[in-house]
Amino acid sequence: MTWIAKPSATTKIPTRAEPYLTPAMRERYERELLPRYAERKGALMPILHDLQHDHHCIPWQAMLELASFLKVTPAEVLDTVSFYDEYTLEPTGKCVIGVCHSIACEMCGANEVIAAAGDRLGLEPHQTTADGKFTLLTLECLGACDGAPVALVDGVLHERLTPDSLGKIIDEAGRGGGHH
Repeated sequence: MTWIAKPSATTKIPTRAEPYLTPAMRERYERELLPRYAERKGALMPILHDLQHDHHCIPWQAMLELASFLKVTPAEVLDTVSFYDEYTLEPTGKCVIGVCHSIACEMCGANEVIAAAGDRLGLEPHQTTADGKFTLLTLECLGACDGAPVALVDGVLHERLTPDSLGKIIDEAGRGGGHH
Protein backbone atom coordinates (compact mmCIF):
# COMPACT_ATOMS: atom_id res chain seq x y z
CA MET A 1 0.00 0.00 0.00
CA THR A 2 1.28 3.41 -0.92
CA TRP A 3 0.49 6.47 1.15
CA ILE A 4 -0.19 9.55 -0.93
CA ALA A 5 0.82 12.72 0.86
CA LYS A 6 -1.44 15.70 0.38
CA PRO A 7 0.12 19.15 0.15
CA SER A 8 -1.80 20.39 3.18
CA ALA A 9 0.72 23.12 3.95
CA THR A 10 0.09 24.74 0.57
CA THR A 11 -3.57 23.86 0.05
CA LYS A 12 -5.74 26.92 -0.50
CA ILE A 13 -9.05 27.02 1.35
CA PRO A 14 -11.90 28.55 -0.67
CA THR A 15 -12.87 31.85 0.87
CA ARG A 16 -15.46 34.53 0.34
CA ALA A 17 -15.28 38.17 1.30
CA GLU A 18 -18.23 37.95 3.70
CA PRO A 19 -17.41 36.06 6.91
CA TYR A 20 -19.52 33.09 7.95
CA LEU A 21 -19.31 34.22 11.58
CA THR A 22 -20.55 37.77 11.13
CA PRO A 23 -19.83 40.44 13.72
CA ALA A 24 -23.50 40.24 14.80
CA MET A 25 -23.24 36.47 15.31
CA ARG A 26 -20.00 36.81 17.27
CA GLU A 27 -21.59 39.45 19.50
CA ARG A 28 -24.68 37.28 20.07
CA TYR A 29 -22.55 34.22 20.88
CA GLU A 30 -20.42 36.28 23.29
CA ARG A 31 -23.53 37.59 25.02
CA GLU A 32 -25.88 34.59 24.98
CA LEU A 33 -23.92 31.40 24.40
CA LEU A 34 -20.41 31.63 25.84
CA PRO A 35 -21.54 32.49 29.41
CA ARG A 36 -23.21 29.04 29.58
CA TYR A 37 -19.87 27.22 29.35
CA ALA A 38 -16.84 26.99 31.63
CA GLU A 39 -14.60 27.11 28.54
CA ARG A 40 -15.14 28.77 25.16
CA LYS A 41 -14.71 25.38 23.49
CA GLY A 42 -18.03 24.32 25.06
CA ALA A 43 -19.87 26.45 22.50
CA LEU A 44 -18.32 24.59 19.56
CA MET A 45 -21.21 22.24 18.81
CA PRO A 46 -24.04 24.77 19.24
CA ILE A 47 -22.28 27.15 16.84
CA LEU A 48 -21.64 24.31 14.39
CA HIS A 49 -25.38 23.53 14.53
CA ASP A 50 -26.12 27.14 13.58
CA LEU A 51 -23.66 27.04 10.69
CA GLN A 52 -24.97 23.70 9.43
CA HIS A 53 -28.54 24.98 9.58
CA ASP A 54 -27.74 28.27 7.82
CA HIS A 55 -25.42 26.93 5.10
CA HIS A 56 -26.43 23.26 4.79
CA CYS A 57 -22.78 22.37 5.46
CA ILE A 58 -19.77 23.56 7.44
CA PRO A 59 -17.53 25.46 4.98
CA TRP A 60 -13.77 25.33 5.51
CA GLN A 61 -13.59 29.10 5.93
CA ALA A 62 -16.25 28.90 8.66
CA MET A 63 -14.20 26.30 10.52
CA LEU A 64 -11.17 28.60 10.49
CA GLU A 65 -13.27 31.55 11.66
CA LEU A 66 -14.84 29.46 14.42
CA ALA A 67 -11.45 28.16 15.60
CA SER A 68 -10.18 31.72 15.86
CA PHE A 69 -13.33 32.89 17.66
CA LEU A 70 -13.26 30.06 20.21
CA LYS A 71 -9.46 30.15 20.54
CA VAL A 72 -9.06 26.48 19.60
CA THR A 73 -7.10 24.90 16.78
CA PRO A 74 -8.70 24.40 13.36
CA ALA A 75 -7.95 20.67 13.82
CA GLU A 76 -10.23 20.57 16.88
CA VAL A 77 -13.07 22.05 14.84
CA LEU A 78 -12.46 19.67 11.92
CA ASP A 79 -12.24 16.70 14.32
CA THR A 80 -15.69 17.57 15.64
CA VAL A 81 -17.19 18.19 12.20
CA SER A 82 -15.80 14.95 10.79
CA PHE A 83 -16.78 12.85 13.82
CA TYR A 84 -20.50 13.67 13.98
CA ASP A 85 -22.85 12.55 11.18
CA GLU A 86 -25.03 15.63 11.57
CA TYR A 87 -22.30 17.93 10.24
CA THR A 88 -21.27 17.82 6.60
CA LEU A 89 -18.44 19.34 4.60
CA GLU A 90 -20.47 19.19 1.39
CA PRO A 91 -23.76 21.09 1.04
CA THR A 92 -26.89 19.11 1.80
CA GLY A 93 -30.28 19.47 0.19
CA LYS A 94 -33.05 21.63 1.54
CA CYS A 95 -34.67 18.50 2.99
CA VAL A 96 -32.32 16.11 4.80
CA ILE A 97 -33.52 12.55 5.33
CA GLY A 98 -31.36 10.70 7.84
CA VAL A 99 -32.29 7.04 8.33
CA CYS A 100 -30.84 5.24 11.35
CA HIS A 101 -28.92 2.11 10.42
CA SER A 102 -27.82 0.98 13.87
CA ILE A 103 -28.49 -2.61 14.87
CA ALA A 104 -32.02 -2.19 16.30
CA CYS A 105 -33.22 -0.31 13.22
CA GLU A 106 -31.40 -2.68 10.90
CA MET A 107 -33.09 -5.67 12.53
CA CYS A 108 -36.48 -3.96 12.07
CA GLY A 109 -36.06 -3.20 8.35
CA ALA A 110 -33.95 -0.06 8.06
CA ASN A 111 -32.04 -1.42 5.06
CA GLU A 112 -35.27 -1.82 3.11
CA VAL A 113 -36.38 1.68 4.13
CA ILE A 114 -33.02 3.14 3.03
CA ALA A 115 -33.11 1.27 -0.28
CA ALA A 116 -36.68 2.38 -1.02
CA ALA A 117 -35.88 6.02 -0.18
CA GLY A 118 -32.80 5.83 -2.41
CA ASP A 119 -34.82 4.38 -5.26
CA ARG A 120 -37.53 7.03 -4.88
CA LEU A 121 -34.97 9.87 -4.90
CA GLY A 122 -32.46 8.32 -7.32
CA LEU A 123 -29.74 8.53 -4.67
CA GLU A 124 -27.25 6.45 -2.78
CA PRO A 125 -26.82 7.32 0.90
CA HIS A 126 -24.84 10.54 1.42
CA GLN A 127 -25.83 12.00 -1.93
CA THR A 128 -27.96 15.02 -2.82
CA THR A 129 -30.41 15.32 -5.70
CA ALA A 130 -29.24 17.43 -8.64
CA ASP A 131 -31.95 20.02 -7.90
CA GLY A 132 -30.68 20.41 -4.32
CA LYS A 133 -34.02 19.42 -2.78
CA PHE A 134 -33.08 16.22 -0.95
CA THR A 135 -30.11 14.61 0.76
CA LEU A 136 -30.28 11.00 1.92
CA LEU A 137 -28.08 10.06 4.87
CA THR A 138 -27.58 6.97 6.96
CA LEU A 139 -27.05 7.83 10.61
CA GLU A 140 -25.85 6.03 13.68
CA CYS A 141 -28.22 5.49 16.59
CA LEU A 142 -30.83 8.20 17.05
CA GLY A 143 -31.77 6.94 20.51
CA ALA A 144 -35.29 5.90 19.54
CA CYS A 145 -34.75 2.14 19.29
CA ASP A 146 -38.23 1.37 20.65
CA GLY A 147 -39.69 2.95 17.49
CA ALA A 148 -37.32 1.25 15.02
CA PRO A 149 -36.80 1.79 12.19
CA VAL A 150 -36.54 5.55 12.58
CA ALA A 151 -35.43 8.57 10.58
CA LEU A 152 -34.93 12.28 11.06
CA VAL A 153 -36.52 14.28 8.28
CA ASP A 154 -35.39 17.87 8.69
CA GLY A 155 -34.83 17.23 12.37
CA VAL A 156 -38.26 15.68 12.99
CA LEU A 157 -38.20 12.09 14.25
CA HIS A 158 -40.37 9.57 12.40
CA GLU A 159 -40.79 6.12 13.96
CA ARG A 160 -41.91 2.65 12.88
CA LEU A 161 -41.09 3.42 9.27
CA THR A 162 -41.79 1.24 6.29
CA PRO A 163 -40.62 1.86 2.74
CA ASP A 164 -44.13 3.17 1.96
CA SER A 165 -44.47 5.41 5.01
CA LEU A 166 -41.10 7.09 4.41
CA GLY A 167 -42.06 7.43 0.73
CA LYS A 168 -45.16 9.38 1.75
CA ILE A 169 -43.07 11.63 4.00
CA ILE A 170 -40.66 12.27 1.12
CA ASP A 171 -43.55 13.05 -1.23
CA GLU A 172 -45.03 15.49 1.28
CA ALA A 173 -41.67 17.20 1.75
CA GLY A 174 -41.30 17.44 -2.04
CA ARG A 175 -44.63 19.25 -2.25
CA GLY A 176 -43.42 21.75 0.33
CA GLY A 177 -45.08 20.08 3.30
CA GLY A 178 -41.78 19.24 4.96
CA HIS A 179 -40.19 20.99 7.90
CA HIS A 180 -37.58 23.13 6.20
